[in-house]
Amino acid sequence: MRVNAYAAPAAGRPLVPTTIERREVGPNDVLIAIQYAGVCHSDIHTVNGDWGPQPFPVVPGHEIIGTVAEVGADVTRHKVGDRVGVGCMVNSCGECANCRNGDEQHCLDGTVFTYASPDRDGTPTQGGYSTHVVVDAGFVLSVPEGLDPAAAAPLLCAGITTYAPLRRWGAGPGKKVAVVGLGGLGHMAVKLAHAMGAEVTVLSQSLKKQEDGLRLGADHYHATSDPDTFTTLAGWFDLIVNTVSADIDTNAHLGLLTVDGAMVNVGAAPGPMSVNGFLLGSRRVLTGSMIGGIAQTQEMLDFCAEHHIGADIEVISADQVNEAYERVLASDVRYRFVIDTATLA
Repeated sequence: MRVNAYAAPAAGRPLVPTTIERREVGPNDVLIAIQYAGVCHSDIHTVNGDWGPQPFPVVPGHEIIGTVAEVGADVTRHKVGDRVGVGCMVNSCGECANCRNGDEQHCLDGTVFTYASPDRDGTPTQGGYSTHVVVDAGFVLSVPEGLDPAAAAPLLCAGITTYAPLRRWGAGPGKKVAVVGLGGLGHMAVKLAHAMGAEVTVLSQSLKKQEDGLRLGADHYHATSDPDTFTTLAGWFDLIVNTVSADIDTNAHLGLLTVDGAMVNVGAAPGPMSVNGFLLGSRRVLTGSMIGGIAQTQEMLDFCAEHHIGADIEVISADQVNEAYERVLASDVRYRFVIDTATLA
């Protein structure tokens, strides 16, 4: 079926209206009428070519909320009319050790991501800046009734990207958690860590978002541009979640960890990272995390519904997406743009 979409025709080029072909609904497929699609910084990195050559034209978007319009003959979990979501991946082999362990995002045979990824039939996937998408039922999430659909869209990437390391490293009562950066990822990390019961500190370059950080659930807020911050907070945190997609002073931040503390990078900054090995001498851990498996993503959605957590968003029409990209790069969004895909009809 032909559907309306917005696509990047080439690296660094503005997105333009287009039509794309969606496959016919197979026995285990779900056709979703998309209502909202979040704008992620990863979308911008991809269409600008920051992460290497891409199979242009590319329709970005991996924060998708919609309703089921059709299901395949073998689908039992979802039915027409259900509110559902699709995140960063739409398929995996389902058979390797990682898939069997619920880590489909680390599929040894190659995860099929929601856009700019080779699908099982060899065609490139196209994302959520469109009116409809066809997805394998195993990668379709149920969206609880209590979640506002527009505010829920960013949970499918920003939410699970921050939820997974917080769970993995035990954020909760008695734990001191730092969130580096208060943007699309960072504001979700603050909300989630607070709901988990951790003591939350925002580490930002300046104090200009301090009021927002405290409103979102942070207990403390410090500017990393102040050298005293790294002296005052030395050895303080059990967990640091670094959400910025730019280079930071990794060595200085590692010095803020307790013995056995962990710093987890989720911001996907391009380029190499410089680390002083001596700072790892206190059994400090430096690691990364990439989204989460399907079961954990569903767990995250249920957790957010239970705790009334959604992203802070600005809803835009599809023809505002290029302006939105410019504003994301200028840090001029509080804190996530979401496309109303009805404007594509």
